[in-house]
Amino acid sequence: MAVFTEVTETQANDLMQSLNLGVLTELRGIEGGIENTNYFATTTQGEYVLTLFERLTHEQLPFYLFLMKHLAGRGIPVPDPAANRDGDVLHTLCGKPAAVVNKLAGKSQLQPQAVHCAAVGDMLARMHLAGADYNRSQPNLRGLPWWNETVPVVLPHLDAPQSALLRSELAFQNHIAEGAAYAALPRGPVHADLFRDNVMFDGEQLTGFFDFYFAGVDTWLFDLAVCLNDWCIDLPTGMHDATRAQAMVQAYNQVRPLAAAERELLPALLRAGALRFWISRLWDYHLPREAAMLTPHDPTHFERVLRGRVQQPISLSDLV
Repeated sequence: MAVFTEVTETQANDLMQSLNLGVLTELRGIEGGIENTNYFATTTQGEYVLTLFERLTHEQLPFYLFLMKHLAGRGIPVPDPAANRDGDVLHTLCGKPAAVVNKLAGKSQLQPQAVHCAAVGDMLARMHLAGADYNRSQPNLRGLPWWNETVPVVLPHLDAPQSALLRSELAFQNHIAEGAAYAALPRGPVHADLFRDNVMFDGEQLTGFFDFYFAGVDTWLFDLAVCLNDWCIDLPTGMHDATRAQAMVQAYNQVRPLAAAERELLPALLRAGALRFWISRLWDYHLPREAAMLTPHDPTHFERVLRGRVQQPISLSDLV
């Protein structure tokens, strides 16, 4: 959502008209984020989001785009990629893979209450069930293999206590991933990045999930853990918020009851979710790419969340 590739109004207008989306009237770069180039594109027919993919390839992208189409077709409120006359939803602009989706109604709820967390838990479970029969497969590209590759790259930038925590937690997660309980976890397509700024609300009504470009096939519990580590954490302190977490997990569990292996491994997967985002923020912070409007996230937040998850484990019995 930073701007890595500058798009002219003429280029955007040509794409919009090729998709039968009307004549461009405004093009505005979107700040925030660190992966792709995003613009709000307003036309005579409506409001859209134009994305140019800076890391994902033409070979990888159909998984994400058709997943959104699949979920939208099942009634999950997600952006629906626009197709050209040939039915293609993946396009090319400025030499980059590109997509255009409808802009969701509402706005992000950056100070969520229990009611918002319950809505996210409910819809996350519905999304998991709706995606269970999706016929494309791609691993979570920011999963355990990526952690193992990336940790050696960021270790030289850390002090001794940080390095010790990172090494020990990575070893722990490799151990967990080899166990029978982990193998038994239900899995399917996951969002894997469903933070507060990737969900839209109109008041207390959830109006959509978006930014699926970290999605992949992984455990559904990991997806829930990522949500708990953002929606149900006090951002200034990094502390667990039990009221919000209970609201989210109970709403999720009512739609898709959690399995025995999920109940066993929630504490470990909460640690995994914190580790994943600590590693990626360390990587973006210490090895940044150039981009207009790019502001890397502070990695110390998820270091703090991880320490909290290690020192004060949260079990499912605390939440359901």
